[in-house]
Amino acid sequence: MMASRNQNRAPRSPSSKRGDGDGVPLDKRRRVGAGVGKTAGSERKPFGSVNKKLEAAASSADASSKDASESSCIEFTKEEVEALVNEKAKMKRFDLKGNLEATTELNSRLKLCLKWCQKREEGHVEEESKLRNDLESYQKRCEDTEVEMRRVEEVSRTTIVELTKENASLKEKLSKEESEKLAAVESYRKEHEARIALETEKASLSKELEEANKKVIYDQSLASLDAVTNNNLKAYNESLQQYSAKLHSDLVTTRNLLQRVEQEKAAVVENLSTVRGHKQSLQEQLAISRVSYLITLDINVFNKCQASQDEAVNMKHSLVTEVKCLRGDLQQVRDDRDRQLAQVQDLNAELLKYQENTGKSQAELDVLISKAQLLEETCSSHRKQISLLEQKLTAANEKSKTLDMTAAEARTGFEEQRRIVSELQERLADAEQQLLEGEKLRKKLHNTILELKGNIRVFCRVRPSLPDDARADTQVVTYPSSLESLGRGIDVMQNGQKYPFTFDKVFSHDASQQDVFVEISQLVQSALDGYKVCIFAYGQTGSGKTYTMMGRPEAPELKGLIPRSLEQIFQASQVLMSQGWKYKMQASMLEIYNETIRDLLSPNRSSSCESSNAPGKQYNIKHDANGNTHVTDLTVVDVSSIAEISSLLRQAAQSRSVGKTQMNEQSSRSHFVFTLRIYGVNEGTEQQLQGVLNLIDLAGSERLSRSGATGDRLKETQAINKSLSCLADVIFALGKKEDHVPFRNSKLTYLLQPCLGGDSKTLMFVNVSPDPSSVGESLCSLKFAARVNACEIGVPRRQMNLRPAIAAVDSRLSYG
Repeated sequence: MMASRNQNRAPRSPSSKRGDGDGVPLDKRRRVGAGVGKTAGSERKPFGSVNKKLEAAASSADASSKDASESSCIEFTKEEVEALVNEKAKMKRFDLKGNLEATTELNSRLKLCLKWCQKREEGHVEEESKLRNDLESYQKRCEDTEVEMRRVEEVSRTTIVELTKENASLKEKLSKEESEKLAAVESYRKEHEARIALETEKASLSKELEEANKKVIYDQSLASLDAVTNNNLKAYNESLQQYSAKLHSDLVTTRNLLQRVEQEKAAVVENLSTVRGHKQSLQEQLAISRVSYLITLDINVFNKCQASQDEAVNMKHSLVTEVKCLRGDLQQVRDDRDRQLAQVQDLNAELLKYQENTGKSQAELDVLISKAQLLEETCSSHRKQISLLEQKLTAANEKSKTLDMTAAEARTGFEEQRRIVSELQERLADAEQQLLEGEKLRKKLHNTILELKGNIRVFCRVRPSLPDDARADTQVVTYPSSLESLGRGIDVMQNGQKYPFTFDKVFSHDASQQDVFVEISQLVQSALDGYKVCIFAYGQTGSGKTYTMMGRPEAPELKGLIPRSLEQIFQASQVLMSQGWKYKMQASMLEIYNETIRDLLSPNRSSSCESSNAPGKQYNIKHDANGNTHVTDLTVVDVSSIAEISSLLRQAAQSRSVGKTQMNEQSSRSHFVFTLRIYGVNEGTEQQLQGVLNLIDLAGSERLSRSGATGDRLKETQAINKSLSCLADVIFALGKKEDHVPFRNSKLTYLLQPCLGGDSKTLMFVNVSPDPSSVGESLCSLKFAARVNACEIGVPRRQMNLRPAIAAVDSRLSYG
């Protein structure tokens, strides 16, 4: 945490460094290192050993030159530091010199102890940074080893997967080719069997063909026999036709004969009919004789014809029957011949088909043989590839085993490094615990030193000369060069007389904003530690109060105390979050104008607004039993980042009352009060704290003869001077330890009552102008600041509680 704050600390110029008579730097806000141990619960012990060490160191011949070397040799124990912190200077009532010497002696002891603590802290910080660097280097090496091991494992895994896939694909190809080869061999075997079967069938077909040829020859002989039979049948038919023609000619002749007989009969009948008339009896006898004769003749002729006709018909029937039998035999012979011819044609077709199939089978067999040869060649090449891949796989397995061994070694080294890292983490945790204990001790020492120095501290700052300042032959503001007053003294010349002043810190005209902030950074840190802190700027108009408090936020190097303090608060809170702290912050801004409180964050407020209060708002100041101050109806904004604070500061700057006088073009006509309330809870230690940071830019004091104020400006000047006069009365009453302190005489003093007379850590910046014409106002401001520096108020109290009181505050904190 110290390292994070010291990063923003600029190196001091020789003029900004200071020391005391012993040569010990008076940097009263540097932090105490870790390693001292816990102080809670330890008993107070005599400080004799420390006094002896200090006396031995002080007995050197040259104290100013040997103090640093002696202090570096002095070692303190936890009990001695606790005793030194708890020791109070013995004050006598009227022995101011003795009290000063006792306080100086106690301060010198505390400085030596603080310097020793600082050296211990620096040693612990260096050791912590070294441990962190070692831890980071070991972690980096472990990460690199893990990355390399993962990369090697990934490469090996990828190689194994690729080889496995390639082996599987090759095995699949080999099995496929072996199956194809087996199928080709089976096909070859089947073709060979088919070829044998075809040859057998061809032989049987040859036998059948011979038998068919024999049958064909037999059929040809049958055909020739059939031809002969046909010729015979033709001749027989011709003879039958001739015989039939002869019978027909005989029948025609017989019929002609019958016709002639009939004609002759008709002629005889006619003759008979003509003879009848002559002799009927003779004719009848003759007719009977002739009829009987004719009938007998006809019967004989008819019988002869009938007998010859029957014989011809019988012969015809026998011939037809014989022809039918011959034709049936012939048809049967023809059918046998056709059947044999069809069988011969079928056999010839089958023979041709078998011959074609045999040719195709032979060609396919040749193709299959060539394929089998190619497959055998492919199988041999694949066998070679498989052997090569098996060799590669063996090499890959060996490489994988080597990588596994390397990975095991790397894993062993990683485990060793992890063990070292765990040891470093334990050492780092111990160092952090020591830092926490040192931080507690630092806070206690820091607050003890602030208590010894007084709760109201006064810093003086001289602004640079401006072109409008009056010219003088000699400078009215000078700085003493003595070792005792270096960085703490300021001299003002008026009418040839020198007026010396000594404060806690004096910043010359060439001091930067960073130099000023470095001196108050530890005081700002106290607000995060749970204390009330108040920082206010006092001085005449045009002395640079607003520049000191606000500066120019748009330029990083010119930012004032308010933005720098807020940046430190937020940065330190982020660092403390790693220790279990959670913070909630609330900001409010107001101005006291003509003894009237104005809310600068009110939504209805603007720079042109002349009304003192918003309608319906009553801004009353109230103090509770814990010394906390609240203003009723005042706008309070929850803030969580510096950006939000910057926006609120810009809004307040636009709403603040300013005016033009003869002493300043833009003079602040009101007192500006910025309040930041800090609520913190530590879940691990069950602690809660509440700190308040008040940053106040007072209006400038001025004489009416110089400002030339009239009208509203006159009223504003009178109100400002009255409130500053009341502030002086309060300071003087506190310095005299009067029973009644007039806080209620002014809104400003009543608002600052916890800061001036309570348990707050208060710092006043008195701003001085180097203008010779303003030397009177500068002397008044410096005299007032000197009286403030001499005041003693109550001891600041840290607002910190343990659980279970947190439950009552959590509702107010509203943590997510």
